[in-house]
Amino acid sequence: MAGAPARGPSGVITGINVTPLVDITLVLLIIFMVTAKLIVSNRALTLDLPRASSGSDVQEVFSVALSANGETLLNGSKLATDDALAASARAASASNSQLRAVILADGAVLHRRVMHVLDVLKVAGVTKVGFGVVPESSSSLVGKAP
Repeated sequence: MAGAPARGPSGVITGINVTPLVDITLVLLIIFMVTAKLIVSNRALTLDLPRASSGSDVQEVFSVALSANGETLLNGSKLATDDALAASARAASASNSQLRAVILADGAVLHRRVMHVLDVLKVAGVTKVGFGVVPESSSSLVGKAP
């Protein structure tokens, strides 16, 4: 039999079935992979990001998060004023000429606020700015007008 344990000449089982061990290890690996994303997440607040069909994950180097309640966070740290954002942006762009900024704005944030932050970053010397979105599934795009 293929599944029967191997027995030596004296009738003692000499082989070990490692299939259950491998199964348990793979299940634990999957559980750790799924939960690691939740544990390591550096977002301090929940944002309702807009959806876009061309959105993709970006490397967040200089992340500016705008929450619906008016808070501004820079790389997860709360900022008191826009002057603090400008100073941080100037310092970061001085140390890295290829600095990329990502603006993560909640869907309830006014367009005026987003454009103001974009202007603050441009004045501070940050020229490469992207916007954080949640990619839409291709099935939800069927039948939608642009």
